[in-house]
Amino acid sequence: MSNAFTKTERSWVVYDVGNSAFALIISTTIYTIFFNTISLRAGLAPEDSTTAIGLINAAAFLLIAIISPLLGTFADYQGNKKKLFSAFAFLGIISVSAMMLVGDTQWLLAAVIYNIAMLGFAGANIFYNAFLLDVSPKDRLDKVSAAGFAWGYIGSTIPFVITLGIIFAFFKNDDGITMMGFASAFLITAVWWLIFTVPLLKNVEQKYGIPPSKTPFKDTWRRLAQTVAKIKQKRAIYLFLIGYFLYIDGVDTIIVMAMDFGMKNSTMGQVDLVLVVLAIQIIAWPSTLLYGRLSESLGTRTMILFGITTYGVITLVAALMESMPSSWINGAFILLAVLIGTAQGGVQSLSRSYFGSLIPPEQSAEFFGFFNIFGKFAAILGPALIALFTYFMKGHVVGFSGLQFTGYSLGVLSLMVFFIVGGMVFVMADREAKKDLT
Repeated sequence: MSNAFTKTERSWVVYDVGNSAFALIISTTIYTIFFNTISLRAGLAPEDSTTAIGLINAAAFLLIAIISPLLGTFADYQGNKKKLFSAFAFLGIISVSAMMLVGDTQWLLAAVIYNIAMLGFAGANIFYNAFLLDVSPKDRLDKVSAAGFAWGYIGSTIPFVITLGIIFAFFKNDDGITMMGFASAFLITAVWWLIFTVPLLKNVEQKYGIPPSKTPFKDTWRRLAQTVAKIKQKRAIYLFLIGYFLYIDGVDTIIVMAMDFGMKNSTMGQVDLVLVVLAIQIIAWPSTLLYGRLSESLGTRTMILFGITTYGVITLVAALMESMPSSWINGAFILLAVLIGTAQGGVQSLSRSYFGSLIPPEQSAEFFGFFNIFGKFAAILGPALIALFTYFMKGHVVGFSGLQFTGYSLGVLSLMVFFIVGGMVFVMADREAKKDLT
């Protein structure tokens, strides 16, 4: 990591190395296989298993979205931010460890523990994001935020590769991954997450905050209402949140649906698809750092719009894959993976730092609570739209100028609306932000 970063900034950045192991190993790959394995052993039909995990995820996101502003507002009292960060981070780490105790047919217990782990992971991220303004001045937010995402991407590949190596060497048979294999993945994730949480706990302190209150819970609700009023009054903030909600919906949908899309449209096996996910992580590392560096010379607005445009290209290519010759499909999917890797971290990190530049530092946690709401609700809309197109157009194909579109590909194509409108609203927000500076 660059010597240009302070000790406090490095401690903040490396937490992303730790919690990204949860995002990659648990959320994206191993847990999905684990849940499907034990639910099928318990006698659930495949479609019931899919419905169950979908509802559990939706419930977790909904709960997080609802409580985020309240938690953020309470955290802005001086001294509260680290306490709440620690509580949620350890809740996530302990819950991941507890997955080791799940039996080979206890799918409901696995779902509940995963839900709690997601609450810990996402809850800690509210305060982690808010700490950005405590560790860096506003002229360094882009660089430090990008470093967090970048090192998180590359750092999470280490436990991921170790996990795959152990599983394939010792805990895989003709039926797939054994329960000991899954347990080793959960243990490695929990230990890795814990190790890289320690520097933040030791070296990062809440620099900005408001004085403690004698009636903190009552005052939290009052301040929450005041924050909503402030967001309504400051056009740059609420326009940004609307634009962010739209374009990050497209980004998150592509991230969440990438594996499913690959399984349905390419001829790659599960191992090849896992390697593609690994490749995305590796490509995202230098690409995210590059976004942070280029934002210093070209501007944050330019680089966010470049990332949104890249995702527009990704969406268009993905929607056209069903009309391509079969010999092109795998190559097109690999191209999509490369493009996702180049843009994913840049858009996420610069959006976080751009929002940080708009808000008052002493209220960073409560404002990032609202930032978290828009991000979490955005994670629902896009996948739901694809599901609706797929369901209602089942068995139907739409032809246009020699191209063929199923419900799935039309659902993917519809994501273009999120990128186009989201980009336009973001430009409007940026103009308002510039007015506020004059």
